[in-house]
Formats: sequence, structure tokens, C-alpha cells
Amino acid sequence: MYIGRRGRQFVEERETKKMADEGKATERGGLSNLQSFLDAATPSVPAHQLPEGGDGAQFFYLEEFWEQYNEPSAYGLDVPVYLQIGEVSQYFVPSLSALQIYTRKAPLAAASRGDEVANPSSDDVAEDDIGQLYIEFFERTLPHARRPLVDKIAELAETYPELNSFKSTELSRASWISVAWYPIYHIPSTRNVKGFATCFLTYHALSSFSKDVIHGSTTSEAPSSGTTSEMKPEEGSFISLPPFGLATYKLQRQGSLWTMPGSGDSERLGSLFMAADSWLKQLKVRHHDFIYFSSHFM
Repeated sequence: MYIGRRGRQFVEERETKKMADEGKATERGGLSNLQSFLDAATPSVPAHQLPEGGDGAQFFYLEEFWEQYNEPSAYGLDVPVYLQIGEVSQYFVPSLSALQIYTRKAPLAAASRGDEVANPSSDDVAEDDIGQLYIEFFERTLPHARRPLVDKIAELAETYPELNSFKSTELSRASWISVAWYPIYHIPSTRNVKGFATCFLTYHALSSFSKDVIHGSTTSEAPSSGTTSEMKPEEGSFISLPPFGLATYKLQRQGSLWTMPGSGDSERLGSLFMAADSWLKQLKVRHHDFIYFSSHFM
């Protein structure tokens, strides 16, 4: 079929761009801007260890989990974004979108019910293996009126103090949090680049018994053991909580700033979105931000 000079030029430019994109993916080890965000949004908390009587299981304190959001709440989360002109730091502010904490035992008596927070009785728990619901929270206010995540947690902890004392081993696998990430600025400032308005919704497990919690160490040595008291493993041990689910707002797969051909981003986006949707359906949860984000998923 004859396509003419302009047609050939278009095809050549398209193929050149495709090869350049694939070359970038290879040069950066396949790390796309989407993966850069997911890595930056993955909290890693210090790992502690139960005594041998507690099977030596590793755990983290919720208080130390919240501390991972101190700097992002104050200055924004720094996400390296790669452009043709070079690297740009895109900053996102985190806000608490949703939270459900189920304990593996009857929780301590909590304070009275709040406007946005429900503390249902055990009759409201659908299945026994889910545990006892200690607190649930679903944000309904507009993004610009929301408080940074650590400020909201501090507010909730006034009514639910165990938010700062729970161990991850005391929580059932049904415990989770959703963080909404809204862009605030990027350095250096650039013009005419689409994608900087994209917002993200990440989902993280909060229980040591979740398959989505990753145990690791920056050292090659095994954690020390053998004492009967609660202790901390070798320095450098940590527990990572990568997003098991994801929803996006104002993100377009084709030609997006955040996705890269040859990196598997399209499949990753679809898989994480379906995982979040499946999780909410399993717990019979109506998550307001997810409903809004999912209507603008592409």
C-alpha cells in the first residue's frame, strides 16, 4: 500500500520513538515513572521481634508506621520523574483516605463515636476470622480541605489511642489503609508536560500475617535471637508495606508521563486496580475515593 512521503515520515518517527522508549526502559533497568512512584510510596518500618514464646515473629508498631509519613506530610513525597530533558522531583502530599483496623482479640474500650469514625460492635463483623473491628474511617471531604495524613492520625488517636500502640501481630489480615496522594509542585518547574496533575490512591496491609507485607534486611546477617524479652533484630532489618492495590486519577495509559512502553506498566496498573476492587468487595466496603478515582481511572 502506498502511504506517501508524509506517511513514511510518520511511521519512521513512530518507530524511532518506540525504539527510544524501549531504550530508556533498558537504560533505567525497566524502571518507569509509575514504578518510581510505587517505590517512593512504599513505607519501610523498623522490624521488631517477639520473644521465642511468641514464635519469634517479626512485627512493627503502628506508631512507627505513621512516622514514615511525617516528612511527606510536611514537605511532600519526593518522587523522581524522568523526562527527556532530565530528572524532575514531583512532590505529593498524603492524606488518609480510608482505614480499617481489625484486632485478633477483643479491643480495648474506645471512646465515644465520632462524626466520621465508626466503632461497630462484633455483630457488625461478617466473618469470625476477620476479627474485631476497632476503628474504620472513610474520608468524604474535598481534597483541598483535607489534613495531611499524620495530622489526621493524631486527631483520630485522641479517640482511639491504640492507633499508636498496636503491634502488627495484634491485627488481623483484614486491617488496611488507603492513602490518597495529591500533587503539589515539582522541581525544577517545567511547562507543557502532561501528567503532573495525576493523583494516586494506594492500599497497604497493616498486619504481619498479610502476604503483602515484605520482611527484609539491609544486612546479610540473620537477626539475633535467644532472649525472652521483646527485642529488635539486627540493625538494618525492616518490614516493607508496598501497595497491594492502586487507583489513579487523570492518568492516561497511552502517552502518559507515568507509563513506559516495554515496562509492563499497563498490566501492572490493571492488576493493582483489580486487586483494590476485589479487596473492597471482599470486605463489602464502599470506599468513596475509590469510586471517584475509578470513574476517572484512565
